[in-house]
Amino acid sequence: MFFRIFVLIALLLVAGAAAATDIQIDGRIDPAEWAGARHITDFRDTQPLTRKPGSLPTEAWVMSTPKGLAIAIRATQPAGVPRTTQHTRRDEEALVDRINVMIDFNGDGRTGYDFEVTSTGGVADEIVTGENTFSYDWDGRWDSATTQDADGWSVEVLIPWYIAPMRSVSTDTRTIGLYLDRVVAYSGERMSWPTASVDRPRFLSDFAKVQLPAYSQSLFAVTPYMVATNDRVHGGTSFQQGADLVWKPNGQTQLTATINPDFGQVESDDLVVNFTPEETFFTDKRPFFTENQGIFDFSMLEDYTQLVYTRRVGGLKPDGTGPADIAGAVKLNGSLGSTSYGVLAAQEKGDEGRTFGALRLLQDYGNQSLGLLATHVGDPFDDRDANVLGIDHRWKPTDHFSITSNVVGSKIDEPGKDSSGLGATTVIDYEMNPVWTQQWLGMYFGSHLELNDFGYLPRNAFEYLHYEVRQRITGLPADSAYSSHTWHYRVIAVDNTHGLNIERQLRIIRDSFRRDGGEETWQLNIDGAAYDDLITRGGNPMRLPPNVTLMYERTRPRVGNWSFESKGEITGNPITGAHRLGYMFKFVPTFYVNDVLSFFTGASYESDPYWTIWQGKGNLVGAFDGRTIGVDSGINLNFGGNQELRVKLQALGVGARLRQAYEIAPNGSRIPTDEPVADFGVRNLGFQVRYRYEIAPLSDLYIVYNRGGYDDDPTTTDAAGNFRHSFDLRQVEQALVKVAYRLEF
Repeated sequence: MFFRIFVLIALLLVAGAAAATDIQIDGRIDPAEWAGARHITDFRDTQPLTRKPGSLPTEAWVMSTPKGLAIAIRATQPAGVPRTTQHTRRDEEALVDRINVMIDFNGDGRTGYDFEVTSTGGVADEIVTGENTFSYDWDGRWDSATTQDADGWSVEVLIPWYIAPMRSVSTDTRTIGLYLDRVVAYSGERMSWPTASVDRPRFLSDFAKVQLPAYSQSLFAVTPYMVATNDRVHGGTSFQQGADLVWKPNGQTQLTATINPDFGQVESDDLVVNFTPEETFFTDKRPFFTENQGIFDFSMLEDYTQLVYTRRVGGLKPDGTGPADIAGAVKLNGSLGSTSYGVLAAQEKGDEGRTFGALRLLQDYGNQSLGLLATHVGDPFDDRDANVLGIDHRWKPTDHFSITSNVVGSKIDEPGKDSSGLGATTVIDYEMNPVWTQQWLGMYFGSHLELNDFGYLPRNAFEYLHYEVRQRITGLPADSAYSSHTWHYRVIAVDNTHGLNIERQLRIIRDSFRRDGGEETWQLNIDGAAYDDLITRGGNPMRLPPNVTLMYERTRPRVGNWSFESKGEITGNPITGAHRLGYMFKFVPTFYVNDVLSFFTGASYESDPYWTIWQGKGNLVGAFDGRTIGVDSGINLNFGGNQELRVKLQALGVGARLRQAYEIAPNGSRIPTDEPVADFGVRNLGFQVRYRYEIAPLSDLYIVYNRGGYDDDPTTTDAAGNFRHSFDLRQVEQALVKVAYRLEF
């Protein structure tokens, strides 16, 4: 009897202890629940980057629990400080009061995960790579809750340990990189712990190293989906089924797979009219291809250049007849000691379906890391095998100096088209003091380097050098409209691999944070005479005169019922340089009916007096008087916390009348010719109504209506007329219903 009573008391004590450490994510920071957590109060201004204590008290509590990393933040914001109350949809980039929790689970500065919560409970999540490059494409499974009172607002977050790959530890503690911040929307002030800033060359590497009790969690989840589509142009209803699978037995091994993956029917890309030889980049929104994709980051330029561009999988077929269907794909991420790895394989359907494969290895050496990324694409249609191998190295000898380098090579096996090519990049960043920073960047991409079977490279066959000095100015007068400026002074020199000058530029940029919470950018490009060696697609390069371009952008957050974004540009042209200017402007105001309903209507107009376009043969180009009219409008209704209705309309009208046809001579000069070149017009439409209901985390019901199309007509050269007639386009019109439900075991 005594033994049974003893056991009962012991069990009650254990249960009581467990309950004391079992944090309820309800947005109410209970001191008893957070007893023993690390308490952080030293939040300092990093926007502007003054490192002074924040103007409003901010506190955080951090605790490692078996269920995940728990974090609470108390944001004091009394009645005298304006507070945003608008609701946001998931991953919306809104200028509202919010907090960010960013975690580098390995503490090595390679990959971070950002978990954002607004004061009204809206959430967003991102992957951070390359020190300070953010991507909203990823959605993770985590919990958060907020509460508000007269003195401020509180948020609690619980991030499961299985959410991202992390290395194993041999002890009972784990060291992570941690960054916390709080943004006050009305002033734009960002106060952070530690004082890391995305405006510095190093961001991920400056996260605080925090040692926590180590836990491990497992997850097995299946997300089946079904899409029913009614084609209102060709008639008929089709059904598509598929599933995503996630198995994470521990933090060190994560396996994901997909069968017949959704290509993102519920998302729409922005409209683009592109007559240049460089391909337009689009992000990927398919869950499988965004899940733990950071391991495959291999950035080589300041743009989107990558060795793994997942939009290739299921992209346009080699025969150009439309997008390919994907039979399935699998991805394995993990770590062995200090070595991280990633394996990706995908197979398209049919006898001519392509095979994609990628292998990534990363070895951490403390202040250095060495990586390898190999890719393979087998293309039966062209009897083509494309193999790429890249090696990257990062060295951070001090907190203010870093060097990032990579070398990449390609080998193409195709009957009559075998080739091999090389490329390399080196970036050196040196932060001399809090005011001045220097950067040196050098690149070489050989003329036979081919990455676009699986990767994305806008162009090859060039050598690039730039030197940049940055100056950060804070401590501006209290009556100034600005809280800080960052000046960029850059000198650029680019030659192609035949030694031809294709760019000589002085670039001056001023990035500013305004005291109303908005941002503003001025950019001045002064170009010397150079050559465009791509315009004729392998023919003679065209000589370009000296030129000047001035650009301006500004965002203003919501004040009362209004916010706006504006953009403008004045530039010369390829024929007369700065003697005949082109211009573009865009203005997008948003009207907030209340905190859940808003309307925006953006209008743009572009004039290009000598729009020079290759005519598809030889060295013939046309110089056109071009006009483009566009609209970007929509409605956002965010209600109930798990429902949203979005209406999005984009329409473009282009009109171009020929001024003169030219034959490009071998020396780059333009020789007027009477060879017939037609005027042209383009109209483009994208319209979507999308309702989303979140059934459960990462489980959604979508009801979507899409309509749009593209048409070019040489007989209609009036931009306004093409814009009006764009609303008549109906090459695509469909209604669809998609259901995806995540089952966790």
